[in-house]
Amino acid sequence: MPEERLQKILAQAGIASRRKAEEYITTGRVTVNGHMVTELGSKADVERDHIKVDGTLLKKPKHHVYIALNKPREVVTTLSDPEGRETVKHLLRGVKERVFPVGRLDYHSEGLLLLTTDGEFANKLTSPAGHVEKVYLVKANGHLSDDQLSLFMSGIALHGRRTAPAKIKLIKDATNPWYEVRLTEGRQNQIRLMFKHCGRLVEKLRRVQIGFLKLGQCGWAISGIWNIPKWNGSGSC
Repeated sequence: MPEERLQKILAQAGIASRRKAEEYITTGRVTVNGHMVTELGSKADVERDHIKVDGTLLKKPKHHVYIALNKPREVVTTLSDPEGRETVKHLLRGVKERVFPVGRLDYHSEGLLLLTTDGEFANKLTSPAGHVEKVYLVKANGHLSDDQLSLFMSGIALHGRRTAPAKIKLIKDATNPWYEVRLTEGRQNQIRLMFKHCGRLVEKLRRVQIGFLKLGQCGWAISGIWNIPKWNGSGSC
């Protein structure tokens, strides 16, 4: 088997997403044939070389697991929390595989969350180059003006960097209206910060779609094996 980049091998083995795998390498947690590797350009052959992460020998999985669930509010999108809050791990009772979250939803947000053992799949969904669309329903504490809606669609400067153009439309007119927001990027707390920039606070936020997968499409929680080679990065399968 030809050599591949070490972070790609770790991702394919389900250790973590490719970005997280890069952190494992640069912090000295990965060895190849007994030698610590810290350079991201390093390559290895998973069939020939002995690759270890934190001293545990890497084994190529027989298959990958993909789980979609409806994350409740006040649940942390991590597998452990130093503050002792409930995590998504508590929602995975009975799942034996070592899955990890694909991206995240913040503590006060709810909705569709994916977990998997497939780091390459996670990378395709979260990479900005993939342009995978995520759809959110947002309840705000007031209406956005036409100028503010245009600002959403053209991009807002957050922390010195402009957001990618977003799609937004009013779907329920009320004192506290609901908007549908479509993004192809996912910075931390991005939607809340965009509304705050426009002088509005987000009261509720629910993610209802990631690419081709919609919340409730196969029930509130689904799991199974998807045919990943068909994924074209455009939000369709």
